[in-house]
Amino acid sequence: MIPGSIEAFGPHLAHTSPGPLALEVAKAEGSYIYSRDGKAYLDLIAGLAVGNVGHRHPHVLQAIAKQCADYLHVIPYGEFVQKPQVDLANKLAALLPERLDSCYFVNSGTEAIEAALKLAKRYTGRHKLVACRGAYHGSTHGSLSISSNEQKKYHVRPLLPEVYFGNYNDPNCLDLIDEHTAAFVAETVQGDAGVRIPSASWLQAVEKRCREVGCMLILDEIQSGFGRTGRLFAFEHFGVVPDILVVAKSLGGGMPMGAFISSRHIMHSLSHDPILGHITTFGGHPVCCAAALAAIEVLEKEQLVAQCEAKGALLESLLEHPAIVEVRRIGLMMAVEFDSAERVRKIVQLCLQRGVITFYFLSCPDSFRIAPPLNISEEEIRASAKSILEAIEAAT
Repeated sequence: MIPGSIEAFGPHLAHTSPGPLALEVAKAEGSYIYSRDGKAYLDLIAGLAVGNVGHRHPHVLQAIAKQCADYLHVIPYGEFVQKPQVDLANKLAALLPERLDSCYFVNSGTEAIEAALKLAKRYTGRHKLVACRGAYHGSTHGSLSISSNEQKKYHVRPLLPEVYFGNYNDPNCLDLIDEHTAAFVAETVQGDAGVRIPSASWLQAVEKRCREVGCMLILDEIQSGFGRTGRLFAFEHFGVVPDILVVAKSLGGGMPMGAFISSRHIMHSLSHDPILGHITTFGGHPVCCAAALAAIEVLEKEQLVAQCEAKGALLESLLEHPAIVEVRRIGLMMAVEFDSAERVRKIVQLCLQRGVITFYFLSCPDSFRIAPPLNISEEEIRASAKSILEAIEAAT
């Protein structure tokens, strides 16, 4: 039996599926979530790659409390000068390549994708978009348009026109990128497709083709950013720099936040003719910006990015079982594949019974995901691997 049931949500909260995990949360701290009955659960998904610095990191909490003592929301984004926004933008610009020196803060990953598409169309004057099969970029209409999970799309069509799909990590997709293309959009590492990692040569060829025809290269690092792959930004593995970078999830240190980042020259196109080319009421919320800056400071001070690959390699080495078909991993972003979606569902539930939280992929149901906090300890890694192997054995 899983810890709770759908009835625990009550009669007035909308449901997202008929079979949620239904863990009744009382508290979260570090790498653990605690249920209302006091049981500790080791969180190996970190809110789906949100909690890169763990739950309620003291430095993040301190930044939130300090900002709450000063002010919360004061005006829609872009009108008043707010120090948390300015400080965060300066920090990101210092960490990113020179080409990515202008940050626009929004509320979520899907909003950041929507805005990035608008920016590419606005700057190039073109409408064609090229995306990748296996992609998942969010659940709003524009984001769904460039995602390839047809089960999530067919009930809400029509979506955006002039969207074309090529195979991820396939040189043939370059033929779709032409002088009519506003943007080529891809996850630097595909997340919901089950952690699919491209070759550097493919991504470099995509970048070169985009430069040749004058289209924008948009890289989605909503899941893979901020140390998750063993580099601060995943594109650093592959020798490319996007025209527009999209980040969210772990950016906010546990607070809801996203951003799209480009050059000042490109971003300027949203500010005139007409003005307010993209607007958001709560984007760049000062509390979220303060939390985001603190989370980046934690990554730096605790050297979590440098430790990520070794921790991921340790966990992978411990997960040896004949039922495992394949492990795909970069840093602490991992997919463990089996022979069926049914087995994966069973393993996820059995892990939960043993106090370990894993989760499935929407677009790759025969694999389950592992994306723990980057500050997970070696002891926690070994304990979680033991529980996972027990669950796999019980499910076979």
